[in-house]
Amino acid sequence: QLRRNPSKEGRSSLTGLTDDPGAQAALFLLFLLIYTVTILANLGMLALIVASPRLHTPMYYFLGNLAFVDLCSSTAITPKLLADFVSEKKLVTYAGCVAQVFIFDILGVTEGFLLAMMAYDRYMAICHPLLYSVTMSPKCCFQLVTCSYLLGLTNGVGQTIGMLRLSFCSSRVIDHFFCDISPLISLSTSDTTLNQIMLRTLASLFGVSSGLVVLLSYIAIISTILSIRSAEGKCKAFSTCASHLAVVSIFYGTAIFMYLKASSRDDKRAAVLYTVVTPMLNPLIYSLRNQEVKEALRRLTKMRRSCSASESSFVSRES
Repeated sequence: QLRRNPSKEGRSSLTGLTDDPGAQAALFLLFLLIYTVTILANLGMLALIVASPRLHTPMYYFLGNLAFVDLCSSTAITPKLLADFVSEKKLVTYAGCVAQVFIFDILGVTEGFLLAMMAYDRYMAICHPLLYSVTMSPKCCFQLVTCSYLLGLTNGVGQTIGMLRLSFCSSRVIDHFFCDISPLISLSTSDTTLNQIMLRTLASLFGVSSGLVVLLSYIAIISTILSIRSAEGKCKAFSTCASHLAVVSIFYGTAIFMYLKASSRDDKRAAVLYTVVTPMLNPLIYSLRNQEVKEALRRLTKMRRSCSASESSFVSRES
């Protein structure tokens, strides 16, 4: 473990993922590649949704916000992680630690509720198609997304206020690669009973409620799909929610793993999944498994080629 530099008060150090220089170099290159793909994929998804009129639907409105959340959450964690791979001392300031806790707790809950809203959108589209356009109006979608951000903000403010009341008088070595609320509570020398209660209450309240929306939505969706007589109709109905189901499985699978974790090493492995890997996988899953996204990308590419050909023809005639 790297000890705190006594000349820099108010700073702590992170243990990171490994102390092996060879492994750090390899992980730096790997995570740099993942982060680059994450930025390009999420920005590309946002640009595609904005540029393609065919994707101006409730599902892709939620997906655009999911891409924005993934972009922000990855940027809040990964650059610091990359810097620590090439630094001898993985120092973090108190203000930086508070900022990471605040941003991470906002975006984690927001993503859970965005996935829940997307599950509800698929439920309305498959189970109540005649009411879909009325129920999932632009106003309703805006309110659902705003509510997701507000619930995330509530969690972030609550967890951060709880962290600010903690004292860290002895060891300042955080056994993690970023500032998460759980290792900080373990590190504190003050009474953490209230923080433990707040952490479990908010996690249970927000996690269970969003997960329940997803679960009930997919129970109804699967029941409706099974009632369809034709095999073609079943495949078509399932294909409309296959991408979202894959993303939901990754998100809640990681959450379950975190709940069943056996050690701090398992904690770090799960944290790598939901902070570094998942923000990259979400847009890739939607772009590779979703026919509407593929078709929108083909149309935009074709339009750009046509525009380029027209410009070249115009220039040649002018010359």
